[in-house]
Formats: sequence, structure tokens, C-alpha cells
Amino acid sequence: MLEKVQKSLGFIPNLIAIFANNPIVLEGYVALGGVFEKSSFSPRERQIILLAASVENHCNYCATTHSAIAKALLTPPEFIAAIHGNTRVPYAKLDALVALVRELVHERGYAKAKTIQTFLDAGYGKEQVMEILLGIALKTISNYLDHISPTPLDHKPKNESK
Repeated sequence: MLEKVQKSLGFIPNLIAIFANNPIVLEGYVALGGVFEKSSFSPRERQIILLAASVENHCNYCATTHSAIAKALLTPPEFIAAIHGNTRVPYAKLDALVALVRELVHERGYAKAKTIQTFLDAGYGKEQVMEILLGIALKTISNYLDHISPTPLDHKPKNESK
């Protein structure tokens, strides 16, 4: 499993190294991540879901990691700052997405009908609410692992040119 991660990312993130202490949990986490990648959300939207959940769960490691990935996907810095600052994202569709993620995480799976309707009115589909739950589940696992075993931030491998 670690070889697969190494091949995919070019290095083994510190959190994945901690997951490797239990191969069953690592396998489940990687599998859930693979399923979430197949969701109908764009790569940027997926990172925003993961970032918003990580910020709401107070996970510095994951929030930092997903901020960097979102930045690499050309997400405007003010969007990332708004998520970190718990303020409105300056783009209505993504703001509706972030608001729903925040509420689902904060309220332990409960969301107001108004929040869901705003999400739907922004152009998302009802089935996508369930896909958000995959991202929240993925981040809950890694966020809680970081809480139990604080993880140092990753540094770019020396052979990485970016």
C-alpha cells in the first residue's frame, strides 16, 4: 500500500506513514479516498470539501495539506483564506458548498433545510449531498488520527522541482 502511495505522490506523506501502523486502516482510508475521487465534484470542489471539513475539525496537518493542493489547482487565495477564517467564500456556488460542509461537520451530520436548499439553488444536485458525506468521512478519519497522533507537516521531497 505504501508503494502505491509513493508511486502516486512521489513521496509518503507523514500522515500516511502513521496510518501504515495499521495496514487495515490504511487500506480503508486509501480506498475511501479513491471512491471520493470518483464523485461528481471537480478536483477543486473536492479539495474545498476536504479543506472545509479539516478546518471545522481543527486539523492543522490536513488543513495545511488541502490548502496547498487547492492552491495548486489555482483556487484563488481569498477562497482558501475565507475557509480558514470561517467567513463567506466570495463565489456563491462554492460558498454554498462550504456552508453545507461546515454545518454537517459542526452539527454531526445534521443540516438545516435552508442550508441544503441554498446548496441546491447554487446548482448542485441532491445526490451530491451524499457525496459530501464521503469527503467528510475521509477527513474525519484523518483529522481524528492527527488529533490522537499529532503529525508534523510534510516537506517537499528534495527531487521535487515545484
